[in-house]
Amino acid sequence: MVNVFESLIKLENINMYHTFYIKTMGCQMNEYDSDHLAMLLINNGWIPEDNPEKADLILINTCAVRAKPEQKAASFLGRMLAIKRKNPEIILAVSGCMAQNEGVNFIKRFPQLDLVMGPREIGRFLSHLQQIRTQRKRIIATDLQFPPPRPEPCDGFFEGRITGFVSIMEGCNNFCSYCIVPFVRGREISRPPGDIIAEVQNLISDGVKDITLLGQNVMSYSWENRDFASILREVSQTEGLMRVRFTTSHPKDLSDKVIQCFKDIDNLCHHLHLPFQAGSNAVLKKMKRGYTREQYLELITRLREVQPDIALTSDVMVGFPGESEKDFEMTLDMIRQVQFDNLFSFKYSDRKGTIAYKMNEKIEETEKTRRLKVLQDLQKKITLKKNTLLKGVDIEVLVEGQSKKGRQMTGRSCTNKIVNFTDENCKIGDIVKVKIKECFFNSLRA
Repeated sequence: MVNVFESLIKLENINMYHTFYIKTMGCQMNEYDSDHLAMLLINNGWIPEDNPEKADLILINTCAVRAKPEQKAASFLGRMLAIKRKNPEIILAVSGCMAQNEGVNFIKRFPQLDLVMGPREIGRFLSHLQQIRTQRKRIIATDLQFPPPRPEPCDGFFEGRITGFVSIMEGCNNFCSYCIVPFVRGREISRPPGDIIAEVQNLISDGVKDITLLGQNVMSYSWENRDFASILREVSQTEGLMRVRFTTSHPKDLSDKVIQCFKDIDNLCHHLHLPFQAGSNAVLKKMKRGYTREQYLELITRLREVQPDIALTSDVMVGFPGESEKDFEMTLDMIRQVQFDNLFSFKYSDRKGTIAYKMNEKIEETEKTRRLKVLQDLQKKITLKKNTLLKGVDIEVLVEGQSKKGRQMTGRSCTNKIVNFTDENCKIGDIVKVKIKECFFNSLRA
């Protein structure tokens, strides 16, 4: 538990305590950024509040990579604007990719906003907040030139959590034709190894056992003479770290050195999220992905040779401009060949400023919806079949807490399967061996 009152003693620029509410929309990177912002506030005397109507600061951390999370963020912002109208003294801020992408347009559309802040401005958040509070300024902060800041440790912030995230790099240099990440997260920049190890140690000191290394292109990490494989090995040796994972990966960066890590590193989870996006070489070329379906399939073969039980998940898109029925069938064929454990599948959505935004041959929404359903129905069968193979098998689970399904505990396997089980003697943070009894699409029961 964070000692809030001890934090209040350190207060310098604020005359009385204030409360804050943070809503995170989107990906794991946003969760990480929200934790960073919360720690900054707590270290400077602010107190977390679960109810936005009782908060002095409302911060919405947004995602704009696809249309759906952007729509959710806009809807939530609308509800927060209603609270702001009732209490104009509340500071209302929007951060993250959507804030970066919208910039000044956000302020024009929503005059009640006090702060629009991009992800690279997090290190200057307190300075922006101070200006708003003392000068009642409205601030647009979207500079992408700043390096990723190092989060300030906050005693006890992660207590009670078993899993945690550590960002090792930020940004993207790939410029896939459909993606706005390079425009809203900036160019690739890696963090110093010492900062990464210190942050990992801080999480472990608070009781975190399972850490995911994050980056928009995590495997492109580079610092002086260290590449991703070397920093992964270094992190894995941290005392007290039971499990290590990483995401998100680009196939072009999956080297033999990284593949070998799945054999050599005992606490590296046997799971890899490796987006393939489309099964047609023609579509992959238009997407500017930088690999072919044959190259992707070869990577899968090499991974399974090194670690036969590795679980594979991926991102896949339907309805990219010009995607023919034959192209779509090739995507389905890729899914059948690889037999992914699960997929994150979605319909192509226009992102203003990208190359694909200006492409012709846009696919009708009804056709995109049809293709998505066909793809998801196929993957559901594969996932259920693969999960069913685990019935009667003993597997190790890291206990993460109480299950939502009654008097059970829940955790994840080394292959990232969610397992709900009964065990009256285990504690949160234990690794226990359980026998799988029932298999479902989203989870296993043991």
